[in-house]
Amino acid sequence: MNILVALLIFSVIVVAHELGHFFLAKKNGVGVPEFSVGMGPRIITFAKTAEGCVVKFFCSQKIMEEREDWQDVTKYSWKLLPLGGSCAMIGEDEDNDAENSFNSKGKWARFSIVFAGPFFNFILAFVFSIIIIANSGIDYPRVEAVYDNQPAKEAGIEVGDEIKSINGHKISIGREIDTYVQLHPLTGEDVSIVLKRGGEEKTITLNPNYKTNLFGFSYSPQKTESTKISVISKGKPFDKAGIKAGDKIISINGQKVSNGEELKNTMEAYNDGKEVTFEIEREGAVQSYEVVPEPYETKTLGFYAAGDIKGGNAFEVLKYSLVEVKYWIETTVASLGQLITGKISTKQLSGPVGIVDTVGSVLEQSTDYGMRAVILNMLYMSVLLSANLGVMNLLPLPALDGGRLVFILIEAVRGKPVDRDKEGYVHFAGFVVLMLFMIFVMYNDIIKIIH
Repeated sequence: MNILVALLIFSVIVVAHELGHFFLAKKNGVGVPEFSVGMGPRIITFAKTAEGCVVKFFCSQKIMEEREDWQDVTKYSWKLLPLGGSCAMIGEDEDNDAENSFNSKGKWARFSIVFAGPFFNFILAFVFSIIIIANSGIDYPRVEAVYDNQPAKEAGIEVGDEIKSINGHKISIGREIDTYVQLHPLTGEDVSIVLKRGGEEKTITLNPNYKTNLFGFSYSPQKTESTKISVISKGKPFDKAGIKAGDKIISINGQKVSNGEELKNTMEAYNDGKEVTFEIEREGAVQSYEVVPEPYETKTLGFYAAGDIKGGNAFEVLKYSLVEVKYWIETTVASLGQLITGKISTKQLSGPVGIVDTVGSVLEQSTDYGMRAVILNMLYMSVLLSANLGVMNLLPLPALDGGRLVFILIEAVRGKPVDRDKEGYVHFAGFVVLMLFMIFVMYNDIIKIIH
């Protein structure tokens, strides 16, 4: 099931990409012998000829090439394997001087055809973002929680403040805050935060250095959640004491806790490094554990400002849908920059195998919340992947759309095109390198899943 859902997402994204090439090719008079959805043998092929519409099942390539009434029309095929699609254009990868060939068109017509593929990925991401935001709400960068004794509290940040920028970087949605910190790790130097409170903007200087004591466990701090432990950090106090993930905390030093919010509020009172007694329930049995936290130093902002809030009007939904696409484009570009500079390891890259694994994990987690959650989360994955594919295809590398755009721009500067054969060799070499890179990424994905 996970694989089928991932294949469906891949197919929708790739078909949208190819539709971009298709529509602009048609608009500029470039012949498209075939537009197909999927890969492998054709299951059904449709063509509109002078004599009328023709439908053919299991059509071979020989029939495609020999039928006289099909020579100057576009054939639409549905192929066996539900993975991707293609838009075959006349003269795209060969010397062809026919009037309806790709290379016979002007440079800006060709530029628009090539650019349309990635651009349609951005359009798809925008459409899906509208559906998501209209249903789940807008991720305003509004402070939802300020953690006691942490930097934000000491700096004077309050619940309800709207974060406008961090160190000069504009913040439009809540998730941008965590992304900014991930891409620009806190160094210990003061952080400048511009926020809006009561209609006025304020600039606050925050010292991110934070010292505390940790027990080494995670939980959901919401009032609607139970006190069940979700994660135990290996080698930390809870782990050493024998407490396990899935256990439920009943009381802390005799004080009963019944939900995640109560657990959070109670835990904040025990940050002095002294021994704490936890009553833990496991499979119906209750047992007491005496645990001493260990000192911990880190760098953090100390507040939470991400969460979907419903109530935006139609204009805001459209606006924040654009912001959503912009966020994923900028995040992808920034991540590529970190990869090139060595700040992100190539081992962190994911290809199709890793994406299928991630889609599967999100799908399994969503099923507990109903079909609506499943659909919205799959649309969210589609937004991420579609924007990512659009950016990756615009990279100025041979065999990618960006590489083709580079050659068209060179032609615009030189006043004449690069020799088609030489361009073909460059794209072929780039394709080989790209395939080798994909093999490396796939191997990397498999190793990560195994471990």
